[in-house]
Amino acid sequence: MLQFASATGLIRTILIILLIYYSFKVVSRLFAPLLMKYVAKKADQHFGGQFQKQNEPQQKEGEVTIDKVPNTKSSNKNVGDYIDYEEID
Repeated sequence: MLQFASATGLIRTILIILLIYYSFKVVSRLFAPLLMKYVAKKADQHFGGQFQKQNEPQQKEGEVTIDKVPNTKSSNKNVGDYIDYEEID
């Protein structure tokens, strides 16, 4: 037997696909942060807690510290020739 597609069947199929797509988007927005937190926790356990700041002393809440980075600019003078370009009208 030969069956033909009806317009209502096509519309129903498109609506089902759209419903699945948008429900997946909503569910992924709800559970993505939980999944990322779980993956980060497992990675931290796997690497032995290397991602935590262990060398920095604990600070009190509200205390501000500023660590100044030394001004050591290393510039390589042998980078090449400087060419001055002029605009020609």
